[in-house]
Amino acid sequence: MGEPAERLATYADLLSLDDDVRAEILGGQIVTSPAPLPRHSKSQGALRSFVGRPYDDDDGHGGPGGWWIFVEVDVELGPHDVVRPDLSGWRRERLPDPSNERPIRVAPDWVCEVLSPSTLAVDRNQKRALYHRHGIGHYWLVDPEARLVEVFSHADAGWTLVGTYGDDETVAMPPFVEVEVPIGRLFLPKPDVSDPELP
Repeated sequence: MGEPAERLATYADLLSLDDDVRAEILGGQIVTSPAPLPRHSKSQGALRSFVGRPYDDDDGHGGPGGWWIFVEVDVELGPHDVVRPDLSGWRRERLPDPSNERPIRVAPDWVCEVLSPSTLAVDRNQKRALYHRHGIGHYWLVDPEARLVEVFSHADAGWTLVGTYGDDETVAMPPFVEVEVPIGRLFLPKPDVSDPELP
């Protein structure tokens, strides 16, 4: 007699976890991650401001508008793949009213993950493949340690690297090409190496 098939996790399993547990489901497996470090939170908040303000908050008030930009909302890409990207965005014509959606069951048009030591491998490999498989148009990886942003666009054969941008650059990155982002302002200030108190 064979082993019973392993049960794949669904969104109901996430709802059964304690509220303070940060978890996603990837390939039917629950994956947890620790609370973010301040440098992670800084990048997440700064990007929400530089991108979210003109494309979401200023919709109809002088910005390009046309998008919802959310921080850490649950997105169900399939019954056994439920992610909570650091930032995700939808064109409003594809998601007219997200107000009561949990999880959101429409794949985003844009996803951004802020890398940390505990999530780097998952973000670069498993989630990157998952996002491509579900037709997400744009994927950004923000690396607070290296102080870089990598921008990818969806292509049939895989992700196409649009560019890698560093501290000293101010760039418009697809799909948000009407606004330039000062990359250095996504990160905490560099330590002052001339400070005699530093080791």
